[in-house]
Amino acid sequence: MTLRADQDRRNAMLGACAFMLAHGLFSAPAWSQAEKALRPVRIASAQGNQVVTMQELVRSQGYLEELGIAPEVLTVGDGTKLIGALMSGNSDICIFAGFNQTLAAIEKGARMKIIAGASITGQQAVFSAKPEIKSVHDLAGKTIGVGALGAQLHQVMIALLKKKGVDLSNVRFVNIGSSADVFRAIVAKTVDAGPAQADIFNQLEKYKIHMLEGGGFAQDLPEYTWQASFAMDRVIAGDRDLLVRVLAAYGKAYRFVQSDPTSKEVFIRARWKALGGANFDVVAEEATGQWQFVQDNKPYTLDLRISPERVEYMQRLNVDVGAQRKILPYEQITDMSLAADAVRMMG
Repeated sequence: MTLRADQDRRNAMLGACAFMLAHGLFSAPAWSQAEKALRPVRIASAQGNQVVTMQELVRSQGYLEELGIAPEVLTVGDGTKLIGALMSGNSDICIFAGFNQTLAAIEKGARMKIIAGASITGQQAVFSAKPEIKSVHDLAGKTIGVGALGAQLHQVMIALLKKKGVDLSNVRFVNIGSSADVFRAIVAKTVDAGPAQADIFNQLEKYKIHMLEGGGFAQDLPEYTWQASFAMDRVIAGDRDLLVRVLAAYGKAYRFVQSDPTSKEVFIRARWKALGGANFDVVAEEATGQWQFVQDNKPYTLDLRISPERVEYMQRLNVDVGAQRKILPYEQITDMSLAADAVRMMG
């Protein structure tokens, strides 16, 4: 074949390809799609079993990648470290975390906002291994295991005890650690009672513990908002679309777990993977209890919003325990427009 003939052949092929692309007769090659780089985002969250399970479920389902996001997830032990990760610039957004300390930080001048809700009502309850302690009212004069004083587990127990009329001056709070740590202390009877996660609801006989009457946070303290998502003002202004996409990805996970019966198997496997491949049968039993709790109580906010009334309630709690001096306007603390945009993106 001559050089001219070869050139004519290549020109003809290029022309045909251009015609077919222009008329939609075939799509762009796969490599051109792969060239579209995912946008990195650094996500901070708490480290409870429920949280890490949902993080693994979001990963396994590919919700973030589906929306063009390449996540880097950082799990930390308490609210102070979560806020520190945001303020230092080490994380872009916090997902799945209590936010009483966030409210206090904003009052003290932190330029951040609550931008969405997660698990609005609590997926925990108060348990005891001591048969004489039957209800929340029996906790007067007892030792209660919680997390760091002033953090969520401590605050929510204060709110519940006050609502039930228990004199706080007769209660001794002990910082045990996470809710998983508190659960172990309950079983060992090193504390009289404490809050633990819903994954043990179907295993009470096995661990020889019982839930206290009046001690279910979802039923007995529904006004307490459990988890929120928040970010710094500078990130909201500079990477708004990125944050909206992250919220939409997690919103898809909330819908899936709370509304789709096929989510049970996915949830169990996510729990098993998140906990490092522990004994599958044990993990499956715990995950089934947690999943069933979600079906029965619908804790996740499907519109991703936290109402003004809920934010005011949480601020009043902070004022009562001295974490805040005054209640701030809803608009100063929140920006729910990102949640609204995320819901529209979810469809």
